[in-house]
This record gives sequence, C-alpha cells and structure tokens, in this order.
Amino acid sequence: MSVNAPAQLPFEQTHLLHVAPLLRTLQSQGTVHRVRTAEGDEAWLVTGHGQVQQLLDDDRFSRSHPDPETAARDRGAAFLNSLLGSFANDHARMRSLLEPHFSPERMLALRSHVETLTEQLLDELAGQTPPVDLRLALALPLPILVMCEWLGVPHEDKDQFSTWTQDAANVQDRTRSQQGLAALFGYCQKLVAHKRQNPGDDVISRLCAAEGVNDSEVIGLTALLLFGGYETTVARIGTGALLLLANPEQRQTLLDDPGLIPGAVEEILRMSMPNPHNGGMPRYARTDLEIDGTAIRAGDLVLLNIIAANHDRTVFSDPERVDVTRQTAGSLTFGHGMHYCVGAPLARMQLQVVLARLVARFPTMRLAVDVEKLRLRHDTLTGGLVELPVTW
Repeated sequence: MSVNAPAQLPFEQTHLLHVAPLLRTLQSQGTVHRVRTAEGDEAWLVTGHGQVQQLLDDDRFSRSHPDPETAARDRGAAFLNSLLGSFANDHARMRSLLEPHFSPERMLALRSHVETLTEQLLDELAGQTPPVDLRLALALPLPILVMCEWLGVPHEDKDQFSTWTQDAANVQDRTRSQQGLAALFGYCQKLVAHKRQNPGDDVISRLCAAEGVNDSEVIGLTALLLFGGYETTVARIGTGALLLLANPEQRQTLLDDPGLIPGAVEEILRMSMPNPHNGGMPRYARTDLEIDGTAIRAGDLVLLNIIAANHDRTVFSDPERVDVTRQTAGSLTFGHGMHYCVGAPLARMQLQVVLARLVARFPTMRLAVDVEKLRLRHDTLTGGLVELPVTW
C-alpha cells in the first residue's frame, strides 16, 4: 500500500481474538482514515472512541444516501438499508413502539424462561460425549427458542426463520441475501395476519394491538426483531464462551464470585464478536463537515468502527486483555444516544444467564482445539465462529 493509497477493507484478521493489525496501526496514526470498501468504493473509517461516540448520535449523518445510485457501496450499508429503510424517516416513533417490550419488567418475566431453556440445553450437553461443538449445542439453539417464546413465533417454524435470517445476512451472495430478506418479510406478513386473528401474550400480538400501527409497520418491526435478536446473539454467546475458555483465570474469578457476571458480560461485549467484516457502522454525511480536522463532503460514506473504539487505549487500558472486573461504561457495543440498540436488555440478559450457568455447570470445560485452529464466519455480516469444539 502506498503512503496515500486508501487502506483496503476488509483487513486481515491474523488472530481470532485480537484487533486486525492494520486496524490497530491506523488507529495509532489518527482517528479518521481513507479506506476502500470490499466493493471498491472509497469511504472514511473512524477509529477514535470519542469521534465514534459523537457521530453515532449526530443527525448530520444518515443510514441512507439521498441518491442510492451514486452512493459508495458497502455490504453493511446495503443490508441495513434493506432491513431498516422503511423506518429511516420515522425512527423515533418506531423506537417508542419497541421500547416497552424491553422494559425491566418484561425482561424479568422472560428471564425465568431463558434460565429453564439454558438448563435444558446444558442437560443435553452434559449427556453428550466430548468433544462437542458448543456453538451447535448452545449458542445456536438458545436465541431461536427465546425468540419463539418472546415474539410468539411457532416453534415448528424456528428452523425456517433461522435459515432466512442467515441467508439475509450473507455478504458473499447478494441474490441469496435478497431472497432471504424477501422470505423473512413474507413469513412475517403471514405471522402478523395470524396474530391479528389469534392474539396471544407475545410481542407481535402487542404490536398489533398498539394504536395507530399498520400491518406494514408491524411486519417490518417483526423482521427487525427476528434478525436482530437471533443472528447477533448467536455470535455473542459464542464469543463470550470463547473469551472465558481462552482466559481460564478470568473464568475462575467468576467461579469464585458469581456476582461479577453482569460486569463480565459488559467486558465480553466490549471485546466484541469475532468479525472479519471489520469496516464499521455505515453512515452517509448529509452535509459538508469536519471530523477531527478531516474534511468530509456531503454524500461521503463514513464507517464508524466500534471494535476500534472499544479498543481505544486512551479509554481502556490494555484493551485486548479480558478483565471481568473492568469498568466498561465507555463501551459502544450497543451504540450511543438516539441510535442506542433498543434490544440491548434482551441480549444482556441472555448472556448473563448463559455464561453464569455454563461456568457453574462445567467448571472444567476447555477448548478441544487451539484457538489458532478456530475459524471465523466470512459469509455473514454478523461474523462469529464457524464452530467452537469443547471438552471437559
């Protein structure tokens, strides 16, 4: 790469649990960098914690470009626009419709069910002969079962919608991604129609009953919740288990003091999921502006790199070290401000339950292969692990 040439995304991930070396190098040189997306278009990459935090809540940026035909292309931007495009102009209202379903009272009521499901999966795991793929045995099935209970999705449909969400997030096959999204929205349309006629005590039914909400909005929100609550949680459970297995002294700390679990979950979330698509949250500038002295033009694609921000040495000391006692108030894993992830309470609660019970039930669990032999998923936007073989 010449001195002035944009850095090419995605960056090579040489170690599964560490920030990509080129990303770390760029971060050490400044906070804003010229890069080229995987699709070949130029963009700006923001790696400084302070700048990423500010821009996540800056209305001078948008998820969509006013002229999509001329917009710089990015896999993440294309997918998010397909999934969230209809909500772009009514973000506050859509958020207000979702927030009550993630209230502390709702999460507390759901937690006992998550605990029961987790124990059942761990019972099944205990009955298997190691080595066992922990991703397949725990990380993959739990979020599906939770979504079925919480949203009101029939259990017999769980394999279908999990396939569609995985297809929708595919970054290597655009046709497959579009077909997955179409199938997911088609399914949600039928599901919402059924809930209109047969309401139950679930999120979709309550959204249908909300005043002034039309079917297209409920369908869009249902698709968003199915994807956001499933694919990302699978990846985070796998990451959380891996980080504890790769750092046995930290796992022992949790065994000695289970009260540290909530903080440990925040640290695991800060460390972020293994993700080979290491560009960032896509935003398009609505106007000319400056970011830390760098001139940005209206229409420019700006990638807000949360992984880099969460590993910013000016905010987190020794950021690549897992420390379950760390103060993580500055973590940007779930975003910031008006775009803070509304589903964060559900993700946190599941991780707290899963990791607490996994550590307690399997205190001698260890990786069945070297970390270097584990592989990342390159086919999906959410990243995560291909498999996680463990023994005990």
